[in-house]
Amino acid sequence: MVRKDVKPNLTTFSIALSGFYREELFSDVKKVLWLMKKNGRHAGLSIYNARIQSLCKLGRPEEAKELLREMRPRGMKPSWVTYDHLILGYCSVGNLEEAKRLFKEMGRKQLVPQSSCYFSLIYYLCRNGDFGSALEICRRVWTRIGCLFSTMKMLVDGLVGTLQVKEARELVEKVKGKFFRNMELWNKIEEALPK
Repeated sequence: MVRKDVKPNLTTFSIALSGFYREELFSDVKKVLWLMKKNGRHAGLSIYNARIQSLCKLGRPEEAKELLREMRPRGMKPSWVTYDHLILGYCSVGNLEEAKRLFKEMGRKQLVPQSSCYFSLIYYLCRNGDFGSALEICRRVWTRIGCLFSTMKMLVDGLVGTLQVKEARELVEKVKGKFFRNMELWNKIEEALPK
């Protein structure tokens, strides 16, 4: 690009950063950040989000969270995308308490996540046996999300397994009342619930 007198833009830098993170070439990440400064390109939200996502994919959410802290003094506000990456990053390394804390912080900042964030958090909470927190999140966001059958089924099974049959029935009723997809399957699940 330099030889052809083409100036790299933020997209170019973002792609390079993501690639170097994926290959764990951290010295090259530093070089790209230096090149950005040299070319008068300042790291904006998209660059921070790309870096945070890359670190979370590598199982390094604590380092990603440091980038979040670095954003604030620079006057940058994290977006729902930033939090989504961090929540999934903490879930994937098993730190569900931090994922829940970030989810609550996101709500306080009035940032609305996409349904994939809700379902990822619900999925990991169920996988870890925290059906109460999963149900709480499900109830709080019910009007905003669609329904992924396997995740909701895991939550229903978990509630039944922890003797919260009443809550499981309520969840099945809500799912059936709101979503007509998989109605036959939900009817079978409802019939199989303990009395």
